[in-house]
Amino acid sequence: MTSATAPLQAAPEPPPAPAPAPGTPRWSWPALLAILALAAGLYSWNLSGAGLNGYYSAAVLSGTESWKAWFFGSLDAGNFLTVDKPPFALMVMGLSCRLLGYGTWQMMLPLILAALATIWVLHSSVKRVWGHGAATIAALVLALTPITVAINRDNNPDTLLVFLMVGGAALGLRAVRDGRLLPLLGSAVCFGLAFNTKMLQGYIALPAVFAVYVYATDLGRPKRIRNLALAAVALAVSSFWWAAAVSLVPASERPYIGGSTDGTAWDLIMGYNGLGRIFGGDGNMGGGGGGGGGGFSGAAGIGRMFNDVLGGQISWLLPFAGVALAGGLVLCGRTPRTDLRRAALVLWGGWTVLHYLTFSMAEGTMHPYYTTALAPGIAALCGGGGVMLLRAFRADRRWVWVLPLALGVTGLWAIVLLRRASGWNPWLWPTVAVVMTVAIAGLLAFRSGRRTRLLAVSVAAAVVAGVAGPAAYAWSVPSGSGGGMGGTNPTAGPSTGGGVGGPGGGDGGGGFPGGGEGGPGSEASGGQPQAGRPGPGGGEQGRAPDSATGSAPNGTPPGNGTRRPGGAGGFGGGGGMGVASTELVAYLKKHQDGAKWLVAVSGSQSAAQLILSSGEPVISMWGWSGSDNAMTLARLKELVKNGELHYVQVGGGMGGGSGTSSEVTRWVQEHGTAVEASEYGASSTSESASESSSGLYRLDPSDVT
Repeated sequence: MTSATAPLQAAPEPPPAPAPAPGTPRWSWPALLAILALAAGLYSWNLSGAGLNGYYSAAVLSGTESWKAWFFGSLDAGNFLTVDKPPFALMVMGLSCRLLGYGTWQMMLPLILAALATIWVLHSSVKRVWGHGAATIAALVLALTPITVAINRDNNPDTLLVFLMVGGAALGLRAVRDGRLLPLLGSAVCFGLAFNTKMLQGYIALPAVFAVYVYATDLGRPKRIRNLALAAVALAVSSFWWAAAVSLVPASERPYIGGSTDGTAWDLIMGYNGLGRIFGGDGNMGGGGGGGGGGFSGAAGIGRMFNDVLGGQISWLLPFAGVALAGGLVLCGRTPRTDLRRAALVLWGGWTVLHYLTFSMAEGTMHPYYTTALAPGIAALCGGGGVMLLRAFRADRRWVWVLPLALGVTGLWAIVLLRRASGWNPWLWPTVAVVMTVAIAGLLAFRSGRRTRLLAVSVAAAVVAGVAGPAAYAWSVPSGSGGGMGGTNPTAGPSTGGGVGGPGGGDGGGGFPGGGEGGPGSEASGGQPQAGRPGPGGGEQGRAPDSATGSAPNGTPPGNGTRRPGGAGGFGGGGGMGVASTELVAYLKKHQDGAKWLVAVSGSQSAAQLILSSGEPVISMWGWSGSDNAMTLARLKELVKNGELHYVQVGGGMGGGSGTSSEVTRWVQEHGTAVEASEYGASSTSESASESSSGLYRLDPSDVT
């Protein structure tokens, strides 16, 4: 406010210096280290007992057995089909497991380190603009965001994705501040690697970085254009090197690219992992209310982030971040174009708005854990914008009401979210109400004068009240006191939605064993859970059987029924096969007879579970969603004729939509020999009865005519 009231001068004033006070307060480093230690505990406590995503666990295992599988991101070491994502995250986990051995900790170590580095980078970026206090608040908010804690304990690629995007944003802001080319090129490379982690989702925040650089950097137009052109080249190379390399390999020598319609990486980029996520289709279930996004995160719409499912995961501090963004921009007023505070507000505000709109309006597959990408923007705005509101609150009477109002709305929204979780820590919402009320009263009482310590205590109390709800949700993940899903669809806190497909979507109390939540035969639809049945949509979607906890000792060689991280002692899917017994796994291994693949099954979830339990390559014929045309009759005949495959399990209502699966099924049933449960020693139980009609057939080269 000083610049607005200063007398006019003949010469324009120089741009204001950044807000941080000189020197580093003695409490700053201990506070950051304490937050990092807290985050490390939340992300790693009881990690060996957490269920991981068996789909990615199998791909990582395959990557440790085959460098070709490591490069392509293949689900199986035989390289028949890839996962439905680019392989960068799998490459990172695969290298860790190659160096340290395959296991839960070895797989998760680089992801946990990336999560901690994200907090560090965000703290550093916010500190350079707004000071140590703002940076500490931003780091604390990010560390305690419930959905961030949930996904950082899982082997989905989102943890690495957020790290790369935050790194790109921080480097972009540094390029604005310093005017140097190297940070801008580093920013472009980070976003390119984010693209190779989760494709177009890695670009969501990129327009905000571009806009800030174009507007706020203190460079002439020719230099800006040159720098942006070089950055565009770096972005293109770091984004498309993998897709270009894949396209150079003949189709006959590479695995089918999972999630695509034609086996190419370019189709995966534009379809399933591109516009299909926004508009539905291309393997994504369309429409917010009926399936896909609606089945997991509620109906698409501007209020989705506040619904019964996503509200407790990400929205606790969204109202405060919105007020802080708007208030901060107004406070910047007519400061010069290069003002770093405005640039940072536009960057992190643009990050938040772009992610909010994308996730809210997406008609395709929309899982709750996608919203972890919102957390850095919210955290930066709460820290930086919050400090600006506090300074205005103390310096200008016209702003006295803004900060208390923002805190009051935050407290009220926390009460609403906590009361949604009926019976879950019922003492918490009254505590939040009391502490926030006392904090706001303290702010108003000690605003002026020399009672700065009492004012600081009031600010601290407001921060505690603001993060108490998210902290409770976050702690429920490592402590196991929440009701959210784990493994392939992790969430934090208690179950508050109306179940999958119901109001707000959700897990209805802990997820369903084996896959497609809300799909045919699931508990959500009134049927029995079917292990391994892939759900509609993306590769993140189904859930491994309940026993998929990665309980095998690290380094244990895979064998009959061995459980690996994210895996279970068998496989299911298709034809009601359920969870296979160790006898069946042993039978398949005993009669593999030199074949390259142990068995071919309908879907990727089934294949992943068997890969993890047997350690052998397994073919997924139709991919995760059942729409991949990876297996054709000609290809199957070739594999059988060459002795590379002997066993095929058909049925289950999955398969390429153009009749390919029906053609394959008929041929297998006509030429193969059915395998009865008695042949591998299953007892006469309901499980074995299900397995005997599962559609498992033996095929030999002599069967190919």
